[in-house]
Amino acid sequence: MSEVWRGSDGARLVRQILLMNRLTPVLLVVLLVAGCARPPLVFEALQTGKSLNSDNSVGIQGTRFTPNETMYVSVLTKGSGAGTIQAKWTFRGTQVYEGSKDVSYQGSAATEFHMQYAGKLPVGDYVVEIFIDGMSVVTRTLEVKE
Repeated sequence: MSEVWRGSDGARLVRQILLMNRLTPVLLVVLLVAGCARPPLVFEALQTGKSLNSDNSVGIQGTRFTPNETMYVSVLTKGSGAGTIQAKWTFRGTQVYEGSKDVSYQGSAATEFHMQYAGKLPVGDYVVEIFIDGMSVVTRTLEVKE
């Protein structure tokens, strides 16, 4: 924008116009970046079970497993969002597995985690706790029986 002003405030007005011309691109970048930021993930439900569907939701749901089975959990989130989802399994008070995924979804989604041992899972109760962006959202007890 170039304008010529006459009068006693002319120099000040020209400085203000030049300053606005310099700030305009910076303000546009800030607004664009802020507009692109995704909202946080919103927890909807936790599914547990023995298999997964193609969309990462749990196929055969349940909380009881045999030592040879893989334990699957699927964290369902609703709406668009981005963040970090973490799953921690404990057995008799000791952490036995931890997984973390940075995700960004355009709509509701399912994020899966699973735990299996190279041999057989020890018999007993396992507790899986789910975190979204470092905050605990749900805890579930899973049982392994012969």
